[in-house]
Amino acid sequence: MKAHLLYVEDDESLSFVTRDNLELKGYQVTYTDNGQQAMQMVRQQSFDLCILDVMLPGVDGFTIAQEIRKNNVDVPILFLTAKSLKEDKIHGLRLGADDYITKPFSIEELLLKVDIFLRRSKITAPQVAPQTSSFELGHYHFDYKNLSLQQDDQKRRLTQKEADLLHFFVQHRNEIVKRSQILERLWGEDDYFMGRSLDVFISRLRKYLRDDPRLKIENIHGVGFKFTEAEALD
Repeated sequence: MKAHLLYVEDDESLSFVTRDNLELKGYQVTYTDNGQQAMQMVRQQSFDLCILDVMLPGVDGFTIAQEIRKNNVDVPILFLTAKSLKEDKIHGLRLGADDYITKPFSIEELLLKVDIFLRRSKITAPQVAPQTSSFELGHYHFDYKNLSLQQDDQKRRLTQKEADLLHFFVQHRNEIVKRSQILERLWGEDDYFMGRSLDVFISRLRKYLRDDPRLKIENIHGVGFKFTEAEALD
């Protein structure tokens, strides 16, 4: 099946050339030059990859990315931007962007990045859940197969990536795991952008588990992380 791409760009000439090349490569492209329309699209459809211009009239690319991430934390997002400021890139990464392409760019560069991120998302697609998929973590019940984390009568629905990361920590409970080990296992590659994404997910899990002080995801400086339960310590 063709990969389905969302492409949002208000430059008519650039969008025409870019769409043409994406479609020639065999991708199904849903296009709009309007940020508000893009917001409606991401609420009603699912995409395999999103290409968003940052500077759009009305609703900008950052806002669209936030809307995408509300429902899907795994779909790759590529920002197209005339800005090269580090602060803007960091802001986009915190929102969940996977990469930036600075204008003007070559079509070859864009096509290469699209191919890389689509292949990476296939590599890291959720695998068959293990036979043991339910775990007791302090006050919490973690159901990996059904993507839920429950405390008493309060149940939180996890995204697939959140569940994958928490399951990885459970499998390596009370062990120091390297950042590179997590990134290569769950993201398919150890690089700067994936590392920033990992940091975002670590922060989310800490927030979800904060009601039980016995559970900790510790930073091991220069190495990685360690997931601990107080009862298991000497």
